[in-house]
Amino acid sequence: MRRVYLDYNSTTPIDKEVVKAIMPFLEEKFGNPSNLHSFGRETREAIEEARRKVAESLNTKPDRIFFTSGGTESCNWAIKGIAFANRDKGNHIITSAIEHSSVLNSCLALKDFGFEITFLPVDEYGIVDIDYLKKAIKKETILVSVMHSNNEVGTLQPIKEISEILKNYDIYFHTDAVASCGKIKLDVKELGVDLLTISGHKIHAPKGVGVLYIKEGVKIENLIHGGHHEQGKRAGTENLIGIVGMGKACEIIQRDMEKDVKKMKELRDYLEEKILENIEDVRINGHREKRLPNTTNISFGYIEGEALLVNLDLEGIAVASGSACASGEPEPSHVLKAMNVPIEYINSPVRFSLGKENTKEEIDYTIEVLIKVVKRLRAITAFKKK
Repeated sequence: MRRVYLDYNSTTPIDKEVVKAIMPFLEEKFGNPSNLHSFGRETREAIEEARRKVAESLNTKPDRIFFTSGGTESCNWAIKGIAFANRDKGNHIITSAIEHSSVLNSCLALKDFGFEITFLPVDEYGIVDIDYLKKAIKKETILVSVMHSNNEVGTLQPIKEISEILKNYDIYFHTDAVASCGKIKLDVKELGVDLLTISGHKIHAPKGVGVLYIKEGVKIENLIHGGHHEQGKRAGTENLIGIVGMGKACEIIQRDMEKDVKKMKELRDYLEEKILENIEDVRINGHREKRLPNTTNISFGYIEGEALLVNLDLEGIAVASGSACASGEPEPSHVLKAMNVPIEYINSPVRFSLGKENTKEEIDYTIEVLIKVVKRLRAITAFKKK
C-alpha cells in the first residue's frame, strides 16, 4: 500500500545529514560532556558547536541558548520560571486562548499558586485581539506568552506588534515558536521577545531535545534542579545526540529554508485548490495569507472527523485533526472553538502539514483518495445537510 505522510507539524523524519552528524556520538564519541578528560572534551566541544549553530539561526549569542528535553519543557520553564522569579512584582500572566497545551496547562497550574491568568480571545482567523491585550495589561502583569504561529491552523500572530506594545511596560514576553521554526525566519532581536521556544523533532532532528532562548538580564528561576549544567540553569547530563542533531538541523535550515518553503507552499496551495474545486461544503480554517507556508486546516462539512482520518489512514495517508499533544480528546479543538468555527464544520477538521520530502505525485494521490472517501462517508453519515 502506498504511504503518504502529511503530518509534519506533529513530527518530522530525521534528516539524512542529521543522521550522519549524530552517528559518531552513537558509537565512539560517548564521553560525559562534564568530564575534563579527552572523552569529555570532545563531546563538550560538539555541544558548544551545536549551541553556536542554533544561536546563529536565531540571531543571538550562544550563551543565550539553553538546551532542554523539548518544546513542552521549554514552555513550562519560560512560564513557571518567570512567574516564580518575579512574583514580588506581580501575579498576572496574559496568554491566548489557542496556545499549545504546554502553555495553557502551565498557566492553569500557576493558578494554584495564586497567579491570575487572562486568556486573550482571537478572531475568526485565529489572530489574537490586540485591543483586548492592551486593556488586559495592569500593574501586576509580569508575563505575556503568545505563540508565534498556531500549530493546528497555521495562523501567524502579530509578535512584533505585541513586543512594541510591551516596550512601554516592565513585562516579559515569551513566544512558543515550535511550529514556525524551519518554515518562518526567526530573529529574536527583530521579534523583540525575551524568551523563545523551539523543538528538535519539528525540524528534522531527534525527539527529546528543545531550546529555550533567554534574553540577557531576564530574571528566571530554574525548573529542574541538580548539577551545574547549562550555565547552572538546567540540571541533567546533556542529551548529546539530540543536541548535536538539533545543531545540524538549524544549520540546514539556514542553508535550505528558502527553497524548502517555496516547494512546501506550492504543494500546499495546489492541494487546497484541488480540494476546493472537487469537494463541496469545505471550509479552510485560519488566515489565508498570514499563516505557515506548509499548513492548511480544512473542515469537511457533514462528516465525522475521526471517521475521515481513519479512512484516509486505511488508504495510507497520514494526516491529523489538530495537535498531536491533544489527540484522543473527545471535545472539539480548543483552537477552532476559540475561532467560533460553525458547528457543521467544527467536528471534521483535517490538518494537512507538508514537509520538504513531499512530492506532487503524493498530493495528487491524496486528492484522489480524499474525493472518494468524502463521497463515501457523506453517503452514510448521520450528519445531514439541511
